[in-house]
This record gives sequence, structure tokens and C-alpha cells, in this order.
Amino acid sequence: MFQNQVDRAPYSSTAQTQAVTIFLAKVFNWMAIGLGVTALVAFMVASSETAVQFFHANRSMLFMVILAEIGLVIYLSARIEKMEAGTATGLFLLYSALNGITLSWVLLLYTATSVATTFLVTAGMFGSMAVYGYVTKKDLSSMGSFLFMGLIGIIIASVVNIFVQSSMMSWVISGIGVIVFTGLTAYDVQRISQMGVTAMSGSEGAMKKMAILGALTLYLDFINLFLMLLRFLGNRD
Repeated sequence: MFQNQVDRAPYSSTAQTQAVTIFLAKVFNWMAIGLGVTALVAFMVASSETAVQFFHANRSMLFMVILAEIGLVIYLSARIEKMEAGTATGLFLLYSALNGITLSWVLLLYTATSVATTFLVTAGMFGSMAVYGYVTKKDLSSMGSFLFMGLIGIIIASVVNIFVQSSMMSWVISGIGVIVFTGLTAYDVQRISQMGVTAMSGSEGAMKKMAILGALTLYLDFINLFLMLLRFLGNRD
């Protein structure tokens, strides 16, 4: 019996690793699709003089788009277990498209070269921390709690700065934001990896919904890290 347990242990570990790898591949694929949709919509809006003039003349519409994005993130996070996999996928893609509208200003304010450079730097930092979060044996739970507190602080400080309009505070927020979202990338990848074992043992629909939720989490980490870095690396048009 002991020999059988020894023989089965490597197989069990290998199967678990394969399950996590397959699940993470699905998560990153959906994240990439979301980023692609966002980039496409942002380019289309920024390239359309009609669209730019419309949102410039109707600031309330842009504000409604932002509110819709916030609502979608909250709704997806809270209700994804109770919705169909197709609905979750559609809402994720809708959020990505709406985010493309709000991020079109990036292509209008910054040079294409600086946007591309910042994207590559973001991809490098994100990829490095994602690999670390996947391979490290250290439990990052305590770091995640600390980073979440930092995220709350960033949100509060950003809201305050809307009224204060302090350039120095904006730089500080961006600097702290780079640290927070870099750390969150590693923490979230580790957490999603742990979800992978459970996801692969469930139904196909449940696995897809968990992959969408994981993709949304990493998508938000990437976008926010990109925006924080753009403050330092972006050159205004």
C-alpha cells in the first residue's frame, strides 16, 4: 500500500500542475482578448473625429460610460456564479469595449511612440510578476491584504485629487500605484492558480466562468499598471 501511494504521488502532483497550467492558459487567453477589444475600440474612437467631438460635447455620456464600467465589474464579481458562462463572457467583452471608449483619451493626449513604449514596459513588468506569482512557493496572502489597503488608499487619494488638482499628489499616487499593481499581479496570479485546481474539477461552464473572472482581475491589474506607468513614461502630443 505504501509503495502504491508513493507511485501515485508524482502522478497526482503532475496532474495538478497540468490542470493549473491549462486553467491559467484560458485565463490569459481571455485577458488578451479583452485587451485586444479595448485597444481596437480605443483606436476606432480616437481615429473618428465624429466620435471625439460627440464625447467632447457630451461629457455626461462619458461619465455614464464610466459608471456602466464600474457597475459591470461589481455585477460580474458578485453574480458570476449564478449567470450562464455565455452571459459572463459577453459582459466581460462589453466591459472591455466600454473601457476602450474611456481610454481613447490616451491615444489623443500621448504620442503613439510613448504609448507603445509604455505598453511594452507594462507587459514586461506584468509578465515577470505573473511568472513569480506562479512559481513562488511563498504564500502571498499577507502581501495581498497589504496591497489591497494600498489600493483603497489610491482610490481615496485620487478622488480627493479631483478637487485639489495637485500635480505633486498625482505623481505620488502614480508612484504608489505602480508598486501596488505590480505586487497585485503576483498575488492575483498565485490566487488564480489555486483556483485552477478547483475549476478543472468542475463543469465546463463553471470552469469558463472562473476563467473569465480571473481574466477580469488580471485585465484590471494590467490596465491600471499601464496607466500609472504612462504618467512617468508618456510624452504628451
